[in-house]
Amino acid sequence: MTLLDTHGIRVENVIRNPHPPVLYEHALRFEEGSAITARGSLVAMSGEKTGRSPTDKRIVDEPTTTDEVWWGPVNMPIDENTFLINRERAIDYLNTCERLYVIDGYAGWDPKYRKKIRIVCARAYHALFMRNMLIRPTAEQLAEFGDPDYVVFNGGGFPANRHTTGMTSKTSVALHFARKEFVILGTQYAGEMKKGVFTIMNYLMPKIGVLSMHCSATEGKEHGDASILFGLSGTGKTTLSADSKRYLIGDDEHCWTDEGVFNIEGGCYAKAIDLSPEQEPEIYDALTFGSIQENVLLDPETRAVQYHDTSITKNTRGSYPVEHIPSAKIPCVTGHPKNVIMLTCDAFGVLPPVAKLTPAQAMYHFISGYTAKVAGTEMGVTDPEATFSPCFGGPFLVWHPAKYAELLAKRIEDNGADVWLVNTGWSGGPFGVGARMKLAYTRAIIDGIHSGELAAAATVSDPIFGFELPTSCAGVPDGILDPRGTWESGDDYDATARKLGRLFIENFASYASGASAEVLEAGPHL
Repeated sequence: MTLLDTHGIRVENVIRNPHPPVLYEHALRFEEGSAITARGSLVAMSGEKTGRSPTDKRIVDEPTTTDEVWWGPVNMPIDENTFLINRERAIDYLNTCERLYVIDGYAGWDPKYRKKIRIVCARAYHALFMRNMLIRPTAEQLAEFGDPDYVVFNGGGFPANRHTTGMTSKTSVALHFARKEFVILGTQYAGEMKKGVFTIMNYLMPKIGVLSMHCSATEGKEHGDASILFGLSGTGKTTLSADSKRYLIGDDEHCWTDEGVFNIEGGCYAKAIDLSPEQEPEIYDALTFGSIQENVLLDPETRAVQYHDTSITKNTRGSYPVEHIPSAKIPCVTGHPKNVIMLTCDAFGVLPPVAKLTPAQAMYHFISGYTAKVAGTEMGVTDPEATFSPCFGGPFLVWHPAKYAELLAKRIEDNGADVWLVNTGWSGGPFGVGARMKLAYTRAIIDGIHSGELAAAATVSDPIFGFELPTSCAGVPDGILDPRGTWESGDDYDATARKLGRLFIENFASYASGASAEVLEAGPHL
């Protein structure tokens, strides 16, 4: 059976598994706004949508999976008929296009667990993006690829019908587990495909006892010690994992099995805002031929990327194959982590630069998934806004967060991993008063975790959050390790810490019924 027969695609010009030169040529010829940077990276524009559309994500509610899905704001249901309408709409649109691109690749570097993914799309930039983000098969593997496990139909250049039952806008991102299909309408933001594949793995892996994780992973070059770094977007997962002293396993999506950790992806998708060769040399150098830079602006004369220009979006991104990082370990697999690091960007200026967590505290903070962002100035709000995303990846979970938390707890216990909370946010006061933690200090803290220095350091207990704060770390001024001492007013710090503690408690209330007494006790005490 041919590709066209299998998926209902009738376009004559279907380009299968093209290499970057073809995709560069097609993007420059057929896509408005495409360009080449001075360093050979492709620039592409995603159009109206410059980020994911989580409120438009839907999962088909059907008998074989309905009891497994964590229904609610993250996983909103649609019925079978609505999905089929959207699927037909996407395929009808794809069949009107002069050319289509098909990318076959793998999700998961461990052959025991990997899944075969097929992308069908109309934009060359989307094809190059997913060629980067999936694991690229060899010529021999492509010849034997066969039928995919899941198919992504990207009809994002055509809108959904907002009047269709279950639709609330012209954007639809819909996943059908029984049909093993993922359909995109009304958005051309490439990240929807990447996170759609992650959502698929977040369903399939826990089903067989494997923990899927929104985290980066590295391995020590000298001792082979692995570590994973959880964190929401903007907390430093990609930046801190691009460390020349360690091998890179991956920057964003991994699985932890009985054998160890493997990367789900074949590439990285880094934030490009304020990127510089001084602060992030590995990522900067990775954005060469074969990479994509999304929604960035070029100097018209030099073709240099203006990384400080956010006039299109603050969510500028760079996608590149993982092997563009010189220290990447291929294949992207490692052993059991010795350290589990939870990253947060606390704009309240309350959390310490580093804290050691007990197993119960680890579960509490994993389920909480806290970070804080600066409030939108268009609303006249200046206070930070707390964001809680369970398991540091709420938008991509399929099962209830407790399932992922239980798997993490078992992995930590079985392998004796140490767990750390690292704040890459503000110190000396909240946003607008204090200053963002220097990247050099955070890197020194991560080094101290990996060397074992912080595990052996003397600690003091935080009176509200209860975790232990190391009192010294090489390369970090002692005065910033206790956040209260960095504020001008200790009373102001105490009031803000209590406020943040209350936000934690209020958020955790929805998970309290499924948590043990020990985990509940691990939260803030006011």
